Amino acid sequence: MAARGAVSRLTRLSSSICRSNRVTVTRSEQRRGVSSCIDPSHGLTDEQKEFQKVAFDFAANEMAPHMAEWDQKEMFPVDTMKKAAQLGFGGIYVQPDVGGSGLSRLDTSVIFEALSTGCVSTTAYISIHNMCAWMIDTFGNTEQRGKFCPDLCAMEKFASYCLTEPGSGSDAASLLTNAQRKGDHYILNGSKAFISGGGDTDIYVVMCRTGGKGPKGISCLVVEKETPGLSFGKKEKKVGWNSQPTRAVIFEDCAVPVANRLGEEGQGFSMAMKGLNGGRINIASCSLGAAHASLLLARDHLLVRKQFGETLSNNQFLQFKLAEMATKLVASRLLVREAATALQESRADAVSLCSMAKLFATDECFDICNQALQMHGGYGYLKDYAVQQFVRDIRVHQILEGTNEVMRMIISRNLLTES
Repeated sequence: MAARGAVSRLTRLSSSICRSNRVTVTRSEQRRGVSSCIDPSHGLTDEQKEFQKVAFDFAANEMAPHMAEWDQKEMFPVDTMKKAAQLGFGGIYVQPDVGGSGLSRLDTSVIFEALSTGCVSTTAYISIHNMCAWMIDTFGNTEQRGKFCPDLCAMEKFASYCLTEPGSGSDAASLLTNAQRKGDHYILNGSKAFISGGGDTDIYVVMCRTGGKGPKGISCLVVEKETPGLSFGKKEKKVGWNSQPTRAVIFEDCAVPVANRLGEEGQGFSMAMKGLNGGRINIASCSLGAAHASLLLARDHLLVRKQFGETLSNNQFLQFKLAEMATKLVASRLLVREAATALQESRADAVSLCSMAKLFATDECFDICNQALQMHGGYGYLKDYAVQQFVRDIRVHQILEGTNEVMRMIISRNLLTES
């Protein structure tokens, strides 16, 4: 019932946001590749098709027209994200009793794929925000859920996930940021690196060391922006993901109430990994959207660009390349959706499937976008053409949420330790 209510709200609010631009909605249908072999609605229920259409329409109307400007001016599009929250995209898989949409992991993947056709960078931040809201919803107590989740779901407040440190990237369990308990507060010291939204967001979900070495000494604290002792590094200059700021987050004798600890001491690393399982599905879904959009851009370019007296679409080599791109896209989508279903059902193979989906989809989708740029020739290297931004924005997907090398470690470990 919660899902049906969310779909109804998404459809109703979408009509009010998108009714002003019917031409762009038509472009949205073109953007979906409707009635082609790469149509992303294949296999979905009627309800899923409804909120997929809402997301595609929002991407076409509210995101795609501004994607290049957000990138070039490094703008964090707060107002647009608040509009997305009106559609339920601020807490897609957060429970409805605290303002979430209560949708499934598969539903979430469908939405993020569609939104990413309008702007990968902005959608990727929304996915991180959703992960933080889900962690508070899932691991927080009644008071914490009531305090933080409604504002996060409405995107009246924005969240950042703080795990990576200057000295601990892939080896996350070796993190050094420490929290010493003094009375009813923890005194937090250390720093986090590469934090999406850092400095511009309001809530920081922080993994820190409250005990001994290793993963069992890690706890999770929710740190609010105005907390004394919290500061931020310079805004990083990045290849892509420029519509979201990235900064170091610094804690210097930062006093955080014990009441802001999620769960018990020592449970933080487990929470972080469970959050990342979903995060890997989310970021893979963002890669799907970029690859889908880039494939359609390449197709359209081949149909109109002429060389040697005929359109490029008549070149068999390029036809075969396009076919390979389409096959890789659909294979990636199927794997991502299978992993999302496994995670939703808490299946034994969920962690490995999430790793496989992240590894395969981010690698293959980057190749699709890169090949689409190549098909554009010199035009693809110009910032007037969207394909180059898709290439720049999804390159980092092979690094974050666990590098693809770490994904291979997780998968192989599962295979080699089976009894």
